[in-house]
Amino acid sequence: MSEFLAIDFTNPWNFSLFTITTFGIIFFRYLLISGVYHYVFYKLFQEKFIKNVINFKPKEIQQFRTEIIRSAITSFIFALSGTILLILWKAGYTGIYLEWSTYSLWYLPVSLLVAMLIHETYYYWLHRWMHRPKIYRLVHKWHHDSIETTSFTAFSFHPIESILQALMIPVLIIFLPMHLSILLLFLIIMTISATINHAGIEIYPASFNRHWLGKWIIGATHHDLHHKQFRYNFGLYFTFWDRWMKTESPKSDEWFEKHANH
Repeated sequence: MSEFLAIDFTNPWNFSLFTITTFGIIFFRYLLISGVYHYVFYKLFQEKFIKNVINFKPKEIQQFRTEIIRSAITSFIFALSGTILLILWKAGYTGIYLEWSTYSLWYLPVSLLVAMLIHETYYYWLHRWMHRPKIYRLVHKWHHDSIETTSFTAFSFHPIESILQALMIPVLIIFLPMHLSILLLFLIIMTISATINHAGIEIYPASFNRHWLGKWIIGATHHDLHHKQFRYNFGLYFTFWDRWMKTESPKSDEWFEKHANH
C-alpha cells in the first residue's frame, strides 16, 4: 500500500491509467451485479416480476443497450471521482484511514450508517430538485426513459446527474473519517441497493413493509412506483424522508403486497 500511495497521481499518465483501471472495475462490477441479479431472480421469481419487461423483444433489447451505454458513461465519471478522491487522500484532505486502531471498532458500523444517512439526505433533496420541470428535462429524463426499469437501469444517468451524484462521496469523506474497507463496503452497498431497487422483482417477504425495520427500507416496488408516478418515492435507501415530507406514494403498501414474495 505504501508503494502505491507513493505514486504521483497528479501526473497525467498515472492519472489516466488509474482512472481507466477504476472505470474498468466499476463498470465490470455494475455488469456483474446487474447481470447476475437479473438472471438469478428472473429464473427464481419470473411470475412475481412487477412488470413484464424481460421478454427480449427488440424494444427491450434496445433499452438494455441504451442503459448499458449510459451506465458506461456514468462509470467513467465515477472513476474520475475516485481518482480525485485518491489525490485528496494522498494530500491529507480526507478522513480515510488504514489502521484499525485509529478509532474504536464500534465506530466502523457507525461510520457506515452515518454515511448512508447523509447520502440519503443529499440524494432525496437532489432528487426532488431534479424533478423540477426545467431541471428534469435537462438532467433527469435520461434515467426516467426507463419507465419499466431493469437491473441495468441502476447506473443509467445523464452525465450531469452522474457528476452531481459523484461529487457527494469526496465531499463526504473530507469531513467523515472512514476506514478504507468501510468506504469500499459503502460503494458496494450503493451498487447493490441501486440494482435491487431497479430490478423489477420484490425480493423482500410479504410482511417486510410491516416490520419495525423493514418499513424504513426501500425495495423494488417502492422505487418502481417512482418511475411510474414521478411525484412520489424520492428516497434512495430509506423511506424516512418520504414519510416526513409526505412524498411517499399512497399506493406503496398496496403495490408491495401485490408483488411481494409470498
